[in-house]
Amino acid sequence: MSGWGRYPRSVARVYRPEKRSHLSELLTRRPEDSYLTRGLGRSYGDAALNRGGGIILSRPFNRFLQFDRESGLLACEGGVSLEEIIEVCLPQGWFLPVTPGTKFATIGGAVACDVHGKNHHRDGTISRHIEWIEVLLADGTAKRCSTAEDSDLFRATVGGMGLTGIILAVGLRMRKVETAYVRVDYRRTRDLEETLLYLEEEDRNYTYSVAWVDCLARGARMGRGVLMGGNPASPQDLTGRQARDPLLVRNSHLFSLPVDLPGFVVGPASIRLFNSLYYRRFRRGKSSTVEHYDPFFYPLDKLGSWNRAYGKSGFLQYQFVLPPESARRGLRKVMEVLSDSGKGSFLAVLKRFGPDDGLICFPQAGYTLALDFAMRGASTLELLASLDGLVMDHGGRVYLAKDARLSGDHFRQMYPGFDEWLRLKEAFDPEGVFASDLSRRLGWEVRRS
Repeated sequence: MSGWGRYPRSVARVYRPEKRSHLSELLTRRPEDSYLTRGLGRSYGDAALNRGGGIILSRPFNRFLQFDRESGLLACEGGVSLEEIIEVCLPQGWFLPVTPGTKFATIGGAVACDVHGKNHHRDGTISRHIEWIEVLLADGTAKRCSTAEDSDLFRATVGGMGLTGIILAVGLRMRKVETAYVRVDYRRTRDLEETLLYLEEEDRNYTYSVAWVDCLARGARMGRGVLMGGNPASPQDLTGRQARDPLLVRNSHLFSLPVDLPGFVVGPASIRLFNSLYYRRFRRGKSSTVEHYDPFFYPLDKLGSWNRAYGKSGFLQYQFVLPPESARRGLRKVMEVLSDSGKGSFLAVLKRFGPDDGLICFPQAGYTLALDFAMRGASTLELLASLDGLVMDHGGRVYLAKDARLSGDHFRQMYPGFDEWLRLKEAFDPEGVFASDLSRRLGWEVRRS
C-alpha cells in the first residue's frame, strides 16, 4: 500500500469489516499487533500505512444517519466521502463548511487530519464545525465526544491522525448556500511582497482566498503569482444555464491517466514553461468571473490518478506554515533554495491562516505554502531536509497529512502541544493498539502497560 504520493510503500494485512460488531470483535481478538483505519487513501505520505499490522477499511461504513434541512446538521458514518456529502446536501442548499483540495476523501479522514481549506483565515479547520464525534476505542467500546462532552477525547481525535480510535460517525454543521457557484476575483502580482500584501489586505473581503506562486521565478520576479479571492455567489450573480439550475451538482472528472508518465514530464524545463504560461494567462490588474464550486475547490480532481504524472517513483508533497513575523523572510529563503536547486513544483499554493486550532493541528496564524516534488531519491530527501531547517529557524511547522520523511526530533520542535496529546493518547489507548508508519517514524509509541 501507499499514500497518494505513492512514496513510501509498505505491506499490511487489510480488513474490510461490514458491521460495527465486526469492528469490536476485531479489536477484541486482535490478530494483529496494531491497527489503523484507512479511508480513500488521499493522505500523501505514510499517515494511512501500518507496516506489518492491520489496515481497517472504513468505506463500508458510509451511511447517512440524519440530515436536518432547517439547521444543516448532518450525521453520517466516518466512511462517507466529501463527494457524497455534497451530492446529498448541496441540492438542499447546504455545502461543506471547510473542504480540502479534493472531494475524494472521507469525513473520518478529514476529522483525523483536521483539514483546512481556502477559508481558514475566517472559519478555521473542520473541527470548529463538528458537533460531535463517535469513536470506537481500543477496548471495543464506542464513545460520543464533543467540546462539551468527553472533551479530552475530542481534542485528541481531531487532528490525531487516526491514532486514538476508529471514527464511527460525525455530526457536522453544514454551511447554508444559495447557489453552487463562487464569485471569483483574479489578480496577478509582480513579486512576493505584492503577493503577501494583497493577501493581507484583501482576505477580509473574501470568504475563500488562495494564491498560486511561481516558485522558480528569480530576482525581482521572485514570488510572483496569481491571487484568487472568492465569495459564495447569489442567484443574482448567475446567468444562462447557471441561473436555470443554481444548485447544480457537477462532477468535473474528465479522464484518468492510464500509465505512469516518464520523468521529464515533471522536469525543471516543463515546470518553468508551465509557470510562465499560467502566469501570462491572467492580465495585469483584477478580473472577475463566476465559477462552479467544482473547478474552484477541486481543480486536480478533474484528472483521475493524476499522481501517476510523477512516474513510478511517486512524489512528495511538502506543506509548511510560517508565523506572520517571519513569513516574508522565510518564504523568500525557501524560494531562493528552490530556484537554486531547479526542483520546482507545478503545485505552489500560498494561503493565509488564522489562529491555531488544536494540540497537533497543523494551521497556525501565518502563511502556508504547499509544494510537490517528484521523488528523485537522495537529492529530493536532502532538499526537503534543508527546507525543514528553514521552517524551524522561522518558527514554522510541516503538515503531517502530507509528510513522508520528517524526523521525530524536528516534529517535536514544531509541535509544542504533542506531549499533551500523547498523554491523552496513552489514556485512551494505553496498549498502543492504534499505530501507523507515521507514528513509528516520529516516535509516538505509547508506554505499553
